[in-house]
Amino acid sequence: MKNNLIVASLLVTSVMFAQEKKLSKTQKDSIESLKEVIITTDAIIGSKFKAKNKAGSTYFISPKELKTFNYDDVSRILRTVPGVTIQEEDGFGLRPNIGMRGTSPNRSEKITLMEDGILIAPAPYAAPAAYYFPTVSRMQSFEILKGGSQIQYGPYTTGGAINMVSTQIPNRFSGRVIASIGSFNTKKTYVNIGDEHKNFGYVLEYNNRNSDGFKKIDNSSRNTGFQANDYVAKFRINTDADAKVYQSLTAKIQYSEDLANETYLGLTDEDYAKDAYRRYVGSNEDFIDTEHSQIMLTHFIKPFKNFSITTKAYQNDFKRNWYKLDALKLGTSKISINNILTDPERYNAEYRAITGADNTIDNALLVKANNRKYQAKGIQTVGNYTFETGKAKHDIDFGIRYHEDYEDRFQWVDGYAIQNGVMNRTSNGTPGTDANRITKAEAIAAHILYNLNIDRFTFTPGIRYEDIKLNSLNYGTNDINRVGTTLAKANNNINVWIPGMGILYKINDDYNLFTSVHKGFSPPGVSAGEDAENSLNTELGFRFNKNALQGEIIGYYNNFSNLQGSDSMSGGGAGTGDLFNAGEAIVKGIEILATYEVINNREKGFKVPVTVSYTLTDTELKNNFNSTIWGTVESGDEIPYIAKNQLAITTAFETEKFNFALSGKYVDAFRTEAGVGTIPANIRVASNFIIDFSAKYNLNQHISLMGNIINLLDKEYAVSRVPAGLRPGQPFGINFGIMAQL
Repeated sequence: MKNNLIVASLLVTSVMFAQEKKLSKTQKDSIESLKEVIITTDAIIGSKFKAKNKAGSTYFISPKELKTFNYDDVSRILRTVPGVTIQEEDGFGLRPNIGMRGTSPNRSEKITLMEDGILIAPAPYAAPAAYYFPTVSRMQSFEILKGGSQIQYGPYTTGGAINMVSTQIPNRFSGRVIASIGSFNTKKTYVNIGDEHKNFGYVLEYNNRNSDGFKKIDNSSRNTGFQANDYVAKFRINTDADAKVYQSLTAKIQYSEDLANETYLGLTDEDYAKDAYRRYVGSNEDFIDTEHSQIMLTHFIKPFKNFSITTKAYQNDFKRNWYKLDALKLGTSKISINNILTDPERYNAEYRAITGADNTIDNALLVKANNRKYQAKGIQTVGNYTFETGKAKHDIDFGIRYHEDYEDRFQWVDGYAIQNGVMNRTSNGTPGTDANRITKAEAIAAHILYNLNIDRFTFTPGIRYEDIKLNSLNYGTNDINRVGTTLAKANNNINVWIPGMGILYKINDDYNLFTSVHKGFSPPGVSAGEDAENSLNTELGFRFNKNALQGEIIGYYNNFSNLQGSDSMSGGGAGTGDLFNAGEAIVKGIEILATYEVINNREKGFKVPVTVSYTLTDTELKNNFNSTIWGTVESGDEIPYIAKNQLAITTAFETEKFNFALSGKYVDAFRTEAGVGTIPANIRVASNFIIDFSAKYNLNQHISLMGNIINLLDKEYAVSRVPAGLRPGQPFGINFGIMAQL
């Protein structure tokens, strides 16, 4: 931490910098009218204006909105986007679980996650569970696509896609320092500096986050927090802006390291009711250690006025070891922590052991080192050509991507015992003796999207093609040197066409209608019998922008011929990673977003906007089957972990000198196993309504004071019952900070 403060102090003293120029009121009004356009090869949408004129459900979260609450938790950033399901886990958003339009939120494995237009999950095809998530504080904007607007950005086209646009190279010497401190000894430092010259530009970033956490481990002085560092450098060379053929080459280098004392072990219902922020002594040794690096080269060329080509070559490397209690073995049988907390009476001896109430034999507590390495690399080229013929405007977007990724599991199990309420190691496992396999993927994807605008109509037909090859090499737990004596191989190949079509009709300048239909798809697993997920998805929407009121209403209907589920430890399963076929299903819903400016007094320079977001999600499984994750499923059951109702309300009082904002989110109760009707208490996560508050005061044009309060009313609420037992959301927390800029 000392080094972090030195870096920040040196940069503060050497430059008092900003990412934005000081603007006159006229310039500000002009920019506001453009809806904060971001012109960059890293953005997909680039502005609210473009989002509102897409023939499909599209959302753009602007830099201004991100600054309002200064969140570094993506689950709170996305809370006002309808159709998005967030399952919290650690309370700080370190490993968010995001679903869209009824897809499973577990590890965000059913949506397409991107940073700067490239796939960012550790192994998007071979092992899509997103144990890595980019540092939110260094993102400039978020782009969310659902419905027919997403088919360009596979491989997951059922729920939607999220693209995070990282800090861009500024157009002048500029930068920013943000430092804050708050509850649970939480400290954050963010620094960037950048400049642009005629033929060269750069931006450098540093991000540090650390906290002691808000939970307490029994009989231990160890905290439950985290510490993380993130470093980014971007460099660009380019021709003169007025060159006959404009070109640029941008290099991006990123490295991050994270350590968190985080666990999969939650609490029983009875213990949660007594103290939601308790952790059992059996979780004392649990921690996750990760490293992530990225190298990306982006070449942009504009051969002539209406034609451009963007090519990105990338490599992402991620390694992690999540060392955590997996099971107990007091006799001949091994009992998983999920089973223990689900039925503590049946497994009372095991329960008493993890709570430290009883001493145990050696090696009774089995702590698994979930040691894995990932790599994803590839090259993609996207071209855009626009032209006009008479009254018709044509916009053609086409691209191709070659991608490779892999997951390498090389795991082991250590033994521990409880003695006098303390957890002690009693044996060291041998790496590779628990899981010892490599899963690889190779994929070629191509797409073409044609946008035809004639008078008030916009037609957007498109098609995507995926050719995917998956293979697994399982060396077994007795071949730690990977000689191959007991090697088991598996492979799966699939190629699929994913069509889509959207129509937009502008009734007038204030209202438009849109509809889309497209094929939903998720790749299959590598094991025999694991089928791809397929669905036919339709939506119908109405957008309005009349005087002080703007927003949209969307209805959608996703008809699955095969819905996928996955066996993961994070979802309460055995952790094999295997997929299972849930068969036919229906997911339908309504999404409403509306913003009303209660007051907009331009003369006095203040306004009071109110934004309301509502999501109704209705799910129905159509087949009977048994699942270790979803329980015994019967036709008509609802899909687990999907709240039927969600409501978010945000209001602010904004002036040039200061602003205050309140944001509240209601999440309906949801079930953790498939079923219908009243949710039984043992598989129910209760509803909650959480309010956050933020304030910002501009001392002058260079320095601002800011603060926020998480969970303003200090509501105690559960967010999940998986991986094992109930776990709470973050309690009341207050943060104060300062931002310096020029």
